[in-house]
Amino acid sequence: MLTSVPFEELLPYPLTDLLCYTPQSHVPELSSSSQVLPSRSSLGRLVNQSTILLMVSIGSLILLLALLILFHQNANATKGYMLRTLERERSRLLLEQEVLNMQVAEAQALKNLEEDKIVQAMLPARKPIYTQQDTTVAVMPRQ
Repeated sequence: MLTSVPFEELLPYPLTDLLCYTPQSHVPELSSSSQVLPSRSSLGRLVNQSTILLMVSIGSLILLLALLILFHQNANATKGYMLRTLERERSRLLLEQEVLNMQVAEAQALKNLEEDKIVQAMLPARKPIYTQQDTTVAVMPRQ
């Protein structure tokens, strides 16, 4: 479990020594009992907290990447399902188009046209006049 530690306790020397650095500020005086040497426990605590912070950061990154992979796989599965559904619909529509084309071909067959009552009721043309030239209607000679 993480505990919060004041910033000053993480430093090996007092904060005032770091802000007002002089060459003699880190040399302990033997006669003075007011200045205390830094303890090794604070350095060990700093190392432990750094290790814990590193492990939490790596764990968070792994969790974030796992969630991104999960969302990506979910999106791919959804697209795959939609693709299969559209392929089935396309196959059904192609089959329906083929059936309709067969019905159109059957309706246009010469045998059906000959047996049609409307066609049988038609009278043959008397004295038909055919054109002699292979010209189009749009290109007629002027007179």
